[in-house]
Parts: sequence; structure tokens; C-alpha cells
Amino acid sequence: MTTKDLLLTIDNGTQSLKAMAFDLSGRMQAIVKIPFTPYFSEKPGWAEQDPEMYWELLGRACQGLWSERKIERKRLAGVSVTTQRGTVINVDKNGRPLRPAILWLDQRKAINPPPVGGLWGLLFKVTGLSRTVAYFQQEAEANWLQTHQPEIWKKTHKYLLLSGYLTYRLTGEFSDSVGCQVAYLPFDYKRLAWAGNSDWKWRALPVDPDMLPRLIHPGGRLGLVSATAARHTGIPEGLPVIAAAADKACEVIGSGSMDAQTGCISYGTTATINVTHNRYVEPISLIPPYPSAIPGHHSLEVQIFRGYWMVSWFKNEFGHKEKQKAQNLGVDAEALFDRLIDDIAPGCMGLMLQPYWTPGIKMPGPEAKGSIIGFGDIHSRGHVYRAILEGLAYALREGKERIEKRTKTPIRQLRISGGGSQSRNAMQVTADVFNLPASRPHIYETSGLGAAINTAVGLNLHPDYPAAIAAMTRIGDTFEPIAENQRLYDTLYRRIYQKMYARLKPLYEEIREITGYPQ
Repeated sequence: MTTKDLLLTIDNGTQSLKAMAFDLSGRMQAIVKIPFTPYFSEKPGWAEQDPEMYWELLGRACQGLWSERKIERKRLAGVSVTTQRGTVINVDKNGRPLRPAILWLDQRKAINPPPVGGLWGLLFKVTGLSRTVAYFQQEAEANWLQTHQPEIWKKTHKYLLLSGYLTYRLTGEFSDSVGCQVAYLPFDYKRLAWAGNSDWKWRALPVDPDMLPRLIHPGGRLGLVSATAARHTGIPEGLPVIAAAADKACEVIGSGSMDAQTGCISYGTTATINVTHNRYVEPISLIPPYPSAIPGHHSLEVQIFRGYWMVSWFKNEFGHKEKQKAQNLGVDAEALFDRLIDDIAPGCMGLMLQPYWTPGIKMPGPEAKGSIIGFGDIHSRGHVYRAILEGLAYALREGKERIEKRTKTPIRQLRISGGGSQSRNAMQVTADVFNLPASRPHIYETSGLGAAINTAVGLNLHPDYPAAIAAMTRIGDTFEPIAENQRLYDTLYRRIYQKMYARLKPLYEEIREITGYPQ
């Protein structure tokens, strides 16, 4: 009999979809990656995508594993899905999308939604939380949809995240993982379940309980691959589909981090710093910790919305020379950008960047904008690029200090994943800014590996998460802080970076008042 020794992972990110096969020691046996344009915008600040595109690319990527990478399908033990977070899809009774998906990058807001009334409304007024609840309502895509596209909302049978949509396409069942619930939904982050009947979120949103999928904890079985999905993807019919978690949560366990002393930094489209905790601790007051990929645990996270997206922004706006040269050489443009800054000294000769190209959740406030200060005639494109890397590291160090204050546990080491982990300069900058050793995992695709860990534990191929993480993750290169750089960065961080937002905030507010953007 053929050994069922391979784990199939689908990773649907913001800029690409990947199908990967891992073995039980965490070695990637094959990958097929299909890039795509992240979104289209009908209006400024909107970010939408055709849900059918995701499903089509999922099929193409899987078929590529069998035809191009020669993976034997009979060796597959199970499949899991990890996706970008907060992307919502309205489907009808037949599971067909009613409109384009609204991505997590979308900035539209529901203007003046009706306030939460009754006892909850009174409680929010007394405790001063009315503005926080109103912010939640304004950000919730469901409220915008009900107001601006009521005919779509009336036809909506299920209101799904991208993870739930792909699970439906694979299994024919409306199920999703607890670990994927990061969105403006009636979800109880403390209990890790849909909110109870009396929870205020049901009053703040137009969502009914029967519009939501059944939730399964990471490692549980979501369903089996259907005959229809098998024809489209080539995945064997009847293969178990195991609940994983959202991409950031999977990155954490795929990087080998499962405690509060190990900080996991993701230099992905969104840059984040996370720690795993077995208690409910809010990293920022009134901002809940997200579900971990480990059942019953929480992922304390601070995020910079436009994280390593800023590298793509720089490449598209200022990196045409490197893009062309990289194409001719058959290498990634980012490798040439790394060379571009090899001779630029730490601190960028006084150029400081605040990476708020998109405002965050509560910190910073909705008025925030990105800034670069300290320009002089000696500065070049390379200085701007290095300032991006340094600015992201400063912002994440600020996040680290917030997490440590809330957990009362010092972070002693870093695991770095995502696109930025491939840059030796980004790794060294991170080690120097944090004054901590910064390690790359043994494999770049930590989100996919984390989902494979969920599958391995869910199918009892490893007995538990500590055993699976020990067997399937390893440390790769480690970058130690350089004392001279660390002293410079620490001074710039404390005396300049930490003062930038407070001093620029009044100007940001005036910009918003004058221009109406961001609204």
C-alpha cells in the first residue's frame, strides 16, 4: 500500500495563490505559485476581486503539482487552506458569489450607521465606548453593503470569509475554521466562537446567525473533497479537508513560535508582530487578540497595514531600472534593491520614514498618513528604500513594546517570515533596531507550513502541536545585532521616530479636513 505521507496546503494570499506539498518533517516537496493583480478599484480606496478568480487559480495551481511537479496524489493524507484575512464574499443559496469580494485593503466606510441602542447603548455611553463601537460599525463591510447595495444583501444566503468560500468550493459545505475569523463579524474573540445571543455585535451588524458558516477549531475536519472539486483541482475525491487558520496565524506556528517570549515578525503585504498566548490579552486596549492556529490559544498582534507592500510600491513607482535588469537576469528585483542599499549607512543619513501609507486599527488613528522627513541633497532612491526597511522595523518595535507591556513578558528572540525575510539587509536592520537575534525559519513558506502542521495534528500524524512544531520547523540563518548600529537606531527611535506621529497628527487631521481623504 502507498504511504499517505504528504500534506497538501493551499495558501491564497493577497498577491498570489500557492499550492504546496509538505512531508511530515516539514520539507517542501513541491510548490506551484501563481501571481495575480491583488485587486481592482472602481473608486478611490476600494479594493475588490472576483471570487471566481481565486477558485480558478486554486485549480490551476493544484493541477500544476500533479502535471509539472509530479506529486503523486495517492500519497496525500489531507488538505488545508490558509488565506488572507478579512476578505468577505456574499453568496446565494447555490454558493455563487453575488458581487466581487471586498478585500481587507478596502477603505470604504459605512457613514453614520444607526447606533447600538438599549442597555448596550446606555452601557457604552457610561463607559465612554460609544466611539469605539461606532468605529467598528463604520468599518464593517456588512453595514456598507446593507446601506449601498440592499438588493445584494437581501439575496445573501451566506456571508463568508475567503477561507470559508474556498472551503465551500472544496467540500460543498458552509464551514470555516475558528482560526480564520479575523474580520468585522459577530465573533467572540475571548470564547473563540460566534458571539452569544445577547452580544452587542448582533445589534451593531445586519448579520443573522444563519448567514454564517459552521465553525471548526484548527485541526478539526471541515469536510471531504467533493467530486466537483476533484474534477476541477485533481485532488482525490474524499480527501479530508482539515481546518487550518488565517495566513498570519499559520506563519506563527510555521516559524516555530508558540509562546510569549518568541516574537514572530511577518514582512508580508501587511507587516505584523505576533506572540502566542494561552490567555486572552488585548495587545492594544479594546483590540482583541486574534485566534491562534493552536486551538484554545490567542495570537497577540500589532500590524502595519501597508507592510512589505511598500516594497512593491517602491518597485512599481521608482524601481523600473531594477525591474528591467532583474527580468533580463532572471532574478527577483528585490535582490537588486538589496544591492542598491549595501553601501548606504544605517540611519539613512537622517532620512526617517513613518510607514502609515494606510491607517491602522485604532493605533495609529484613522487620520494617519505616511511621512518621510529629513531629506537632503545627498539622498537617493536607495536611501528611500532603506528608510522603508528601517521605518517598518521601528513601527514593529513599537508594537513589540506594546505587547510586552500588556503581557508583562519580555520578547527574547525573533522569527522573521514573509517576503522581507529573504532580504539580508531587512534581517540585519530588524536585529539592530530590536537589539535581538533575528532568525529566518528553515523555509520561506511558513504560512503554508503552518497549515500543514494543522493537518498533521488533525490527522494524528503527529500527536500534538509541540511535537509537530518540533518535528516540522527549524531555524535557518540568524542575524545578531551589531552594537554600533543598535546604538544609532535606538537613539533615532527614541528621540525621533517615537515623536513623529504625535507631532504630525494635527497636520494629518487638517489634511483630512481639507481634502476629505481618508474619510
